[in-house]
Amino acid sequence: MEKLKTIDDLKNLRKLIKEETFLPDVPRVRLCSGTACTATGSPKVLGAIEEEAAKRGIDVDIVKTGCQGLCQKGPVMKVEPEGIFYQKVRPEHARSIMSYTIAGGMPFRQSLYRNNILEEPIPEMTNVPFYKKQLRIALRNNGLIDPRDIYHYIAVGGYKALEKALATMSPEDVLAEVDKANLRGRGGAGFPAGKKWKHTKGASGSIKFVIANGDEGDPGAFMDRSVMEGDPHSLFEGMLLCAYAIGAEYGMIYVRHEYPLAVKNLGIAIKQAEDLGLLGKNILGSGLNFTIDIREGAGAFVCGESTALIASLEGERGFPRPRPPRLSEHGGGAWGYPSNLNNIETYACVPPIIEKGADWFLGIGTKTSPGTKVFALTGKVVNTGLVEVPMGITLREIIYDIGGGIMNGKKFKAVQTGGPSGGCIPEEHLDLPVDFDSLAKVGSMMGSGGMVVMDEDNCMVDVAKYFLSFCQSESCGKCPPCRIGTYQMLEILERITTGKGEEGDIERLEKLGKLVKEGALCGLGNSAPNPVLTTIRYFREEYEEHIRDKYCRAKTCSGLGVFRIEHDECFLCGLCKQACAFDAVKDTKDSFFIDQDYCTKCKACYNACPIGAVKVEKKRKSADKQEVV
Repeated sequence: MEKLKTIDDLKNLRKLIKEETFLPDVPRVRLCSGTACTATGSPKVLGAIEEEAAKRGIDVDIVKTGCQGLCQKGPVMKVEPEGIFYQKVRPEHARSIMSYTIAGGMPFRQSLYRNNILEEPIPEMTNVPFYKKQLRIALRNNGLIDPRDIYHYIAVGGYKALEKALATMSPEDVLAEVDKANLRGRGGAGFPAGKKWKHTKGASGSIKFVIANGDEGDPGAFMDRSVMEGDPHSLFEGMLLCAYAIGAEYGMIYVRHEYPLAVKNLGIAIKQAEDLGLLGKNILGSGLNFTIDIREGAGAFVCGESTALIASLEGERGFPRPRPPRLSEHGGGAWGYPSNLNNIETYACVPPIIEKGADWFLGIGTKTSPGTKVFALTGKVVNTGLVEVPMGITLREIIYDIGGGIMNGKKFKAVQTGGPSGGCIPEEHLDLPVDFDSLAKVGSMMGSGGMVVMDEDNCMVDVAKYFLSFCQSESCGKCPPCRIGTYQMLEILERITTGKGEEGDIERLEKLGKLVKEGALCGLGNSAPNPVLTTIRYFREEYEEHIRDKYCRAKTCSGLGVFRIEHDECFLCGLCKQACAFDAVKDTKDSFFIDQDYCTKCKACYNACPIGAVKVEKKRKSADKQEVV
């Protein structure tokens, strides 16, 4: 990074793009240094490889990349020129990797990817099932470059789209290309970016803002974080192209305070871009002025909503505002100025569209949802991590072909898409194509890209309660439908999951859910009931079992079912009796049994039994007695 020198015109940028490359004829290690792999030990692996290389006197180019996706198997790395992919690398593996691969050109089998111990390992990353069906556009440089080195970004073709736009395209041409590509906002709503840009461009006045939404408050979601951490310049280039198209001079990136590595890498990248002349005044002699500042959010989920984000950006409390005026109009944007707001992934998709053309982008995905989408695949799936796939791929392909299927051979039950405000999709829709319109038809949404997989051990009523409790606690409280409606819905779910549900509770949930959706002020409030409404729609029998039979088939909810000990299985260890705080487990010296008069259904005995001899069964009310079935 000592070769930084301001580029003052397009000719010099063109020359730099043509000449910049990675060190030739040197073994290269691309080591994932994203948040997940850092947490599992990549800094220690880095130190071990550097130490081993120094001992042997071998020159190795170690590239500390952003997230490479397969977080479940981290730390991960790729060794070139052999192209060998390693997973779960430990510092003690450095010596063998240096001997076998970097010095000998052979794979080190112990760290290679394999589906199971009986199968042959897979050396090449492109043949690993997790990566096979992926197509990377937004994440195209994650895993290739060091995000703290602007020359790495230029070496893989970075800022080529900006050079093309400034050299051969008018602002109107850039806007028309994005509009033609039908790039729909990747933040969740799916509104076409081109139309949003046009509306902002059409607003009067010389002051306009380009704002990137990096708040990403969904639990388990880290798509935008990975771009900000691993490829910040692709975000900057997208924002620069937007600024050129709409006539803006000021850019802001709104980032979660809980993303310290993203904030750090963005700060480094902004300084490098300014020093090189790609941000600031009269960029590349084109007359384009554009600066970027970072604003950190305080962690409120509601600040992912556009108007609440603007309020937070201005230093106010993150309350949504009624629209109109829209953000793109006077009085609606930051400090009242017209503002274009897209999320991080949307901006990252813009440079390839300008460089390769809208027709190329339209050739990927579906007719109404072109391109790719990044998902954070989590939950009860074998391979969790970050995936980018073409729109139109099915849920089954993502969960089974890329994710490796359900953990421990369990049965798939549902997948929740769209974050805490999304819907739960059952097995019958596993072959549903993943795009904006298809997900909406089954009551879910694309959202920012969270995808949580659930198996037979998940109680869908409890899942709905969990997601609704998150939305309720994160409600800003400004509008009564959201503030009061979600609270009342949560109270009903609390009753149902503790064995106190009543006839009519399901209908009350449906009614309240519809009122909240129709009456809430912002999009987050409108979508908060989605997990409840979709679980009722697809898993109504589980709600009915909780209410009528006082039974949870997943054995998740306390206060439900009849607990008994199967004497033929019990080997009299006594752990159930030790765990019971209410003296409900009785000892008859040659057996244990549960006294139903004392049992509070707390599940302590069920959880304590090491062999599953404690059973939970339904209790149904007949005309004159209760019977266990």
